[in-house]
Formats: sequence, structure tokens, C-alpha cells
Amino acid sequence: MTGRRYTLTGVAYAGDDRTGVRATAVACAGPAPLGGGPADLVFVAEEPGVGLGTRLAGLAGPDPGPELVDALTDPGPGHPDHVGQARIRVAGHPTPLWLVNSPTDRSAYAGEARGMWLHAIAWPASAGHLLAEDVVLHDLTEWTPPELVYGAPSPHLPGRA
Repeated sequence: MTGRRYTLTGVAYAGDDRTGVRATAVACAGPAPLGGGPADLVFVAEEPGVGLGTRLAGLAGPDPGPELVDALTDPGPGHPDHVGQARIRVAGHPTPLWLVNSPTDRSAYAGEARGMWLHAIAWPASAGHLLAEDVVLHDLTEWTPPELVYGAPSPHLPGRA
């Protein structure tokens, strides 16, 4: 997120001993894009059917598919009901995320890359404007930036279930 200093506030995963890790979440905190306090942002990558991203987004069901159907039938630019998409970079590739319906205390975006559901959930809802900036996701198992700063634990990541 260009020009903004964010701290890593949590990492979570979902899975079990038999199937291994099937979903990961990374939480960050920093200044809200429209001022007025802090913003929290959680990115989730998960295999289909896990449901961690939809749970955090406040959606029903294990996948954002039904919500994306609505977003993909968007009437298009210029129409008053048009909902734009966010573009992030994942592993060097531009990846679209679509705004999905979520509770009013957050904004939630969902999409797909390499057979995985991707979610970006922001609190407060106005913090979703962060996705208008240049957001690049890296696989932290391949490279960890030396300037990574850790902060207080995120209130938005679930505890041990």
C-alpha cells in the first residue's frame, strides 16, 4: 500500500492434521485511507469449501460464489448501480477482486487466483478504499521483507476453534 506504513497484526490458518493447511489469513493495521483513525485489513487465501474468508467477511456459506454471481452481473460503468472492482497483484499477476455484500461495519472483496479463493476484508467499511492503491501480495514462505513490522494482535482473526 503505497506510502502507508502498516503493521502485521496476525497470521491464521485453517486445516487439520489429515488434510494440512487449507486456508491462510494475514492481518494488517494502519491509518484509514480517508482519515479518522485506524484501519484493519485481512487477506485470506483458501481452497474452495473452507469458509474462513466468508466467515470473516460476514457472508453465508463456505464460498463467495453466490455473492460473486451478483457482482459479475454488474450493469457496467456509467450505470448508477455499477460496483467497480479492485485489482491487486498476486505472485506478479494482476488479480481482480469484486465487492461483495457484507455487514455495514466492513467492506469485503472476493476473487480467485490459481484455484484459490481470495478475500480482502477491511474495517471500517471505508477502509476498503485501500484496495484502490497499489496492493501487492507476496508468498511469505518464499520471501519475507526485512522492513516487516509487527503490531498488536488483530481483533478480527478467529482464535483456536
